[in-house]
Amino acid sequence: MVSVSGICAEVVVVDGSVHMGGRLASKVAKEAMNGQKVVVVRCEEICLSGGLVRQKMKYHRFLRKRMNTKPSHGPIHFCSPSKIFWRTVRGMIPHKTMRGAEALARLKVYEGVPPPYNKMKKMVIPDALKVTRLQPGHKYCTLGQLSSEVGWNYYDTIRELDKKRKERAQIVYERKKQLTKLRVQAEKAVEEQLGSQLDILAPVKY
Repeated sequence: MVSVSGICAEVVVVDGSVHMGGRLASKVAKEAMNGQKVVVVRCEEICLSGGLVRQKMKYHRFLRKRMNTKPSHGPIHFCSPSKIFWRTVRGMIPHKTMRGAEALARLKVYEGVPPPYNKMKKMVIPDALKVTRLQPGHKYCTLGQLSSEVGWNYYDTIRELDKKRKERAQIVYERKKQLTKLRVQAEKAVEEQLGSQLDILAPVKY
């Protein structure tokens, strides 16, 4: 993300992979409150500090929380990684006010990288990356692993789709690299053919 406070683009697409969940949520919440539209993809790869067993026990304690008189009123227990992250961001925003509700509406979260975001430039937030925030050797787990343990059944499907997306992206990249190489060769061939005429054409070039 280019700026921490201020609108830098119409839509900012953040790749949530190898980011720490709480740090990423705080940055995203601040940008949304400042008026920035934010899209977070690959939420299943967001990291949580602490081992999988510890995080699973914490989430099961949360799942046991009920409203005795009318459980449908809450709390609502989400199981998918994107909704877990969305709920984390919601807790950092005054979502019951008009400004907070509008900020939350500017946030979109997804598992994997669905169209059209697979063809858009994706950014990272250095202050929230796992390598800068988690000490070496400390245990961690991903939201996808946690969700698959508490009732989310699409972890393997999302991983397979993401693998196919990367394969397609690699083919496109290799083709683009080959076309760039051919373009450079063509420009050199034309320069050799024109020779001295390039000095005449130079003043009229844009």
